Amino acid sequence: MSEKTPSTNAPTSLVDLINKLVEPVEPAPISMVPQTGGWVVLAIVLIVLALYGVLRIRAHLRRNAYRKAALSALEQAGDDAAAIATILRSTALAAFPRAQVASLSGPEWLAFLDRCAGMDDFTNGAGQVLATAPYASCARADPALREAAKNWVRRHQRQVSA
Repeated sequence: MSEKTPSTNAPTSLVDLINKLVEPVEPAPISMVPQTGGWVVLAIVLIVLALYGVLRIRAHLRRNAYRKAALSALEQAGDDAAAIATILRSTALAAFPRAQVASLSGPEWLAFLDRCAGMDDFTNGAGQVLATAPYASCARADPALREAAKNWVRRHQRQVSA
């Protein structure tokens, strides 16, 4: 008898089918560069906004550097009322126009301090000693004065003069 030859209609096994598979062609790599101009515009806008934010923060820190210096000087002053009065005066001169601050003394000075920070620690509290502290020898102050001065340095608002 003759050998059997496989016919074209013969069923194939799973192994035969797997062997007939062809490896797929590897696709081209996907580019990470945005394909539309909108992404470029968005990136530029975000960079400009970030730069604007950094410049605003830098300007804010620069405008308020005198506050940091004043708080440091208040820490070193301890309970010396004359030193605290001098620090508050120089801080006010840094924040406000000279014509508005330099001529103030006594109750007007204390009222100015309270008005600028929305407080009453200077006209009605421990800050009353500031009216005479620069003229008194060895004026020791209540520790509450230093706290009131710190609060004033942190809270005072520059007034826009018309």
